[in-house]
Amino acid sequence: MSIITIARGLFSSGQALAEQVAAMLDYQCLSRELLLEAANRYEIPEARFTELLETPPGADGVRPERPENLRLYRIVLQAAMCEVVQGGKLVYHGHGGQELLPGIQHVLKVRLLAPLAHRVTQVRARQGLDEASAYLYIARIDEFRARRVQELFGIDWQDPRRYDVVLNLGRMSLDAAAKQVVEWATRPEFQPTPASTQALQDLTVKARVEAALAITPETRSVSLHVLAEGGTVYVWGVLAGFGLEREVLRVVEGVPGVHEVVPDFRVALERVREDAAH
Repeated sequence: MSIITIARGLFSSGQALAEQVAAMLDYQCLSRELLLEAANRYEIPEARFTELLETPPGADGVRPERPENLRLYRIVLQAAMCEVVQGGKLVYHGHGGQELLPGIQHVLKVRLLAPLAHRVTQVRARQGLDEASAYLYIARIDEFRARRVQELFGIDWQDPRRYDVVLNLGRMSLDAAAKQVVEWATRPEFQPTPASTQALQDLTVKARVEAALAITPETRSVSLHVLAEGGTVYVWGVLAGFGLEREVLRVVEGVPGVHEVVPDFRVALERVREDAAH
């Protein structure tokens, strides 16, 4: 019951691979559905996620996102991912999926490569572009998505060290690639263990807490460290005022899966002095 993430470039047959693997393993296949899950659960317009991750940049290039927006979207996407992977048996093909479940041993992270000529052919067929325009389109979208993943997670998604398996469709057929993924996904090292199952549960509670803090008006401006271990949540960091501690604890204690909260807050004295002066 492993979890599989597939990272791929534009028109690299990632969806086809994911669907074939899911059919062979009787797994659920997921991509844009994660955006819908996050949007529904955390009341953020799905269009914002689509614009952030999938909308091609215009002639003016990539529109910069405010850091607080990027932080919010990353947090709620991770929380949504943690919810949908409960029980495993899922193949996710999408941007940054390999970064949404860090430290979970039974996640198989796949990187799919496809020859540029193949990608150009796909773009020309679907977009009606000439060859030169198709090359430019691919380069522009690849740059856009790489920058977004860098902004969201602080990583280079094309770094092969971030994956367990790298498959090149220039060297094998799609069928052969799917068989390779299935073979790896059934290996003992990618099966859930009591430790990896607990790690996923802890990550889920942590993600829920961070998302709850991020979407609650009274606490959305705070940036705190959160650690979850077996239902105990440790939360620490600097708060802008004494009243915020009560609000943070109220939000954290109301999150499903939280049994105990261990806080360690410090108040920014400079902010307190400024408030007192006014």
